[in-house]
Amino acid sequence: MLSNLQQQPADALLALIKLFDADPRADKIDLGVGVYRTGQGDTPVFGAIKAAERKLVAEQDSKAYLGPEGDMGFVTALMPYIFGKGSPDMGGRIEGMQTPGGTGSLRLALAMVKRAGYSRVIVGKPSWPNHNQICADLGLAVSEFNHAGADGKPDMDAIRAAVAGAAEGDCILLHGCCHNPTGIDYSNAQWDEIAGLVAEAKLLPIIDLAYQGLGLGMEEDAYGLRRVLVAVPEALIAYSCDKNFGLYRDRVGALYAMVSDPTELGRVMSNGHNLARASWSQPPDHGAAAVRLVLEDETLTAQWLDELDQMRDRMRQVRAILAAAGKVGGVDLAPVGGQNGLFSIIPFTPDQVQEMRSRHGIYFAGSGRINVAGLTTANIQNFIDATAEVTGVKVTG
Repeated sequence: MLSNLQQQPADALLALIKLFDADPRADKIDLGVGVYRTGQGDTPVFGAIKAAERKLVAEQDSKAYLGPEGDMGFVTALMPYIFGKGSPDMGGRIEGMQTPGGTGSLRLALAMVKRAGYSRVIVGKPSWPNHNQICADLGLAVSEFNHAGADGKPDMDAIRAAVAGAAEGDCILLHGCCHNPTGIDYSNAQWDEIAGLVAEAKLLPIIDLAYQGLGLGMEEDAYGLRRVLVAVPEALIAYSCDKNFGLYRDRVGALYAMVSDPTELGRVMSNGHNLARASWSQPPDHGAAAVRLVLEDETLTAQWLDELDQMRDRMRQVRAILAAAGKVGGVDLAPVGGQNGLFSIIPFTPDQVQEMRSRHGIYFAGSGRINVAGLTTANIQNFIDATAEVTGVKVTG
């Protein structure tokens, strides 16, 4: 009976959006929702996507179903950017399918490992909340390790211990780049070590690559994924185009599977198709078709990469300003300069998070995660000054 359903807590981020919208102050700052913003505070549609959409409207001759695998032209066109131009299918060992966003690809990946007989996923903490939430919904156990230390660097001892304590048949979920929520990424040398550890422990890696191109560059941000894939026989890769093509509401993603024997690929992917059919049947087409058209046209590809470079450069400029502020009040903003992507965690206490909202109209997650793209030349000093005031030592009496 429906009356047996229990009230579920509201999503914290969605609740934060409502709080921000209800705040009447003209100088309020939204650092919560994870979308890119320009220096004027807008989240625009890429010019390359607009051009592809015009082409799509003019040339698309049908809206008939494509099947649970979606637009395979889109799936294939992405592969050289993800896996490298030399042999993007690793000698016939990699195949993919379209999904509704990165969340859809993660859900499908975790459902596939559950069906394959895996029961536990090793996850660094903090992580994107949906990682653990999807695992819980599927009945997968989660074993956590600390992703980063107090020094703001990856905690390699923690991941070494987590892998050493794993059982054969465990999975490990890794952020490919632009770690959400910390922005703290592994160096190339650390990825080299992680690849060896995962291979030696015979773990199945699930790599979440949701922000390729927003960290150091399209090629640079793929280093960790490619290094792991060279070391292991099997892997699942969850990919999102929501950020690097600005297609948030169109929900554009892909799931790729790598197997040890190319003859097994069809059987593995048949399970992905079967699970997708039972979940969403077929993925939405429009956004993926637009990406395919961009990647099939050299001029549009160049335009897209240029727009992506501009996004990345702006976020690096914001990070540089925060880092230059150094220690303000009771927190040090310098580490933000060496982090990547949309997010960083500032060590605010829960009371300080509330004070930033109530006194200064600055909204971000209760964990202290901020979206650096929400800062502009017009408001960044306000954020720095508010941080100094709220986290500074208060003298009373």
